[in-house]
Amino acid sequence: MDNNADKIKILIIEDDPDIREGVRILLESEGFAVIEAEDGRDGLQKMLDDISLVILDIMMPGMSGIRVCEEIRKKSFVPILFLTAKVQESDKLLGLVAGGDDYLTKPFSYAELLGRVKAQIRRYTVYSASAEESEKTACQEYIVSGGIQIHTVFNEVQVKGRTVDLTDTEYHILLLMMQNKGKIFSAQNLYESIWNEPYFYNCNGTVMVHIRKLRVKIEPNAQEPVYIKTVWGKGYRFEGEK
Repeated sequence: MDNNADKIKILIIEDDPDIREGVRILLESEGFAVIEAEDGRDGLQKMLDDISLVILDIMMPGMSGIRVCEEIRKKSFVPILFLTAKVQESDKLLGLVAGGDDYLTKPFSYAELLGRVKAQIRRYTVYSASAEESEKTACQEYIVSGGIQIHTVFNEVQVKGRTVDLTDTEYHILLLMMQNKGKIFSAQNLYESIWNEPYFYNCNGTVMVHIRKLRVKIEPNAQEPVYIKTVWGKGYRFEGEK
């Protein structure tokens, strides 16, 4: 009998065996089932449908974490938590642009890692359960504004009839803003609402990258947005088309 059958499964793709072992021991002590992969190609082979979170190192020999993330995003919106070296500030942004949901800088504390892991899984689990329940009841609830149609329970978005694939984080940002049309959200508001964590100054870059990615997917012209407007010095708001 498989003792891991009912456990939440986490895939860690990391070439450093010491880091893999440390993370595995920590997560298993919290009741998670951990699948280890020593490089990108190994990780893609072990990327099964029942994985609830991927912990992914950016810098790996052979296939980089960025490439792995792009391949995962072709078939899955599972949360991806990047591990980055301290000096690789640009890699953090590249990881988010590629489809990552969050990043953690090495060296990190196990308490911080565990907090990020639980936050991502909690959001993903709530979304998955809501989507399943919604499909069972066939209750279709949408918000429609300015040509954008978004489901209020699961990740289903259309822009002028065209289906748009958003990551879980992008979806929740758009949903929050459309539910509060015209309200100005500061970077701190968005980060604490979506990531469910305390805001620090460097979190601003994370919010900016996700807003940029979202605009590329939903705006007619991401350089001149008509949906998500920047309110200089204050934040962002959803206006819809004039």
